[in-house]
Amino acid sequence: MSQYIDIPAADGKTFRGYLALPASGRGPGIVLCQEIFGINAYVREVADLYAEEGYVVLAPDLFWRMEPGVELGYTPEDWQRAFGFFQKFDVAAGIEDITASVHKLRAHPACTGKVGALGFCLGGKLAYLAAAHSGVDAAVGYYGVGIEADLALVPQIQCPIALHFAEQDKFCPPEARAQVLEAFAGKAGAQMFVYPGVDHAFARTGGEHFDKPSALMAHQRSLTLFKQAIGPVYDLSTLWDKHCEYEFGTRDVVATMATMVGEPYVNHVPTMTGGVGAKDLARFYKHHFIPTTPPDTRLIPISRTVGATQIVDEMLFCFTHTVEIDWMLPGVKPTGKAVEIPLVAIVKFRGDKLYNEHIYWDQASVLVQIGLLDAKGLPVAGVETARKLVDEAQPSNTLMPRWAKSNGMTVADPTLPLG
Repeated sequence: MSQYIDIPAADGKTFRGYLALPASGRGPGIVLCQEIFGINAYVREVADLYAEEGYVVLAPDLFWRMEPGVELGYTPEDWQRAFGFFQKFDVAAGIEDITASVHKLRAHPACTGKVGALGFCLGGKLAYLAAAHSGVDAAVGYYGVGIEADLALVPQIQCPIALHFAEQDKFCPPEARAQVLEAFAGKAGAQMFVYPGVDHAFARTGGEHFDKPSALMAHQRSLTLFKQAIGPVYDLSTLWDKHCEYEFGTRDVVATMATMVGEPYVNHVPTMTGGVGAKDLARFYKHHFIPTTPPDTRLIPISRTVGATQIVDEMLFCFTHTVEIDWMLPGVKPTGKAVEIPLVAIVKFRGDKLYNEHIYWDQASVLVQIGLLDAKGLPVAGVETARKLVDEAQPSNTLMPRWAKSNGMTVADPTLPLG
């Protein structure tokens, strides 16, 4: 659901922009400000990603005044050309084009009204400038180059803004970053993030400096700001409940997959079971999850934390080991034993669909309860882990031999006896 559209410029001319639509066909708008490489595959990838998150994304060709349709890669020759465009780029004219793109997006029938700005590298600074000049409702900039030269604009920024910095970024060195952080210190609605140990373009997939943990964290923070400022807002709790109903209630593979994005993934962390991509995940659900989950399985909710982009669910997972459970106890024949374990599900969404699940539990506790692990002499417990989760009065520190030796000692004692 993407195409190129024409955007009227302030001087009466027109230039193109890449427009990506969400599956619903409508949503808040984001003007995506490019890097120095033009509207290349990476920029389109980011536009498509945010469209999957529920936004109508317009990436204007900001180099059109020099050369329309610039689309560079990352070879040494492309880098040289890109820096040439960067050096000749008219920032003031670029801001006029971003403002024109904001107006075009607001008027588009797919846009529900509010519009944010998002940018990377050169675009990171342009997103900052758009917050001051273009009337956007929110702005996010990644490793913007040269923001420190325009800090007089900070008082003009009235919308929520987030800026992401790479600690080792030579294009935004520590002294420049410090100036930006100081200028925004205490400003309401402004969030500044520094990512340790990473370099410029840490969020560019496939790039030399791509750092997935930092990119994931930055993306979540960016989405949180956008969702709070411009929407869209989805009932993630109800979406997750419906997904679980299809998994454990009706046990319907097709309906389960329909609650997820086109290419989801699931990872049961202790056993590394699940699937990546629709094909493998559907296979996993059909043959190795739904039919191998015991029929008496019960999920007992303990707590739920709902964020802008994800849910953290804490529960008790209870069952009788009457079938071979491929995903939890692969290769282990049924023992007939009852099992109760604490389980945590971290569920991420894109738009109104599940994107991934990271599921955690204490595998040692499962093995103790089915008799495959002797807890004697080991720092592991069985069903006690579940019992204590719902009753904090259950004894603590039973696995700590030294616990009894600290009885009667004062808090001020600097050390505990080891013998």
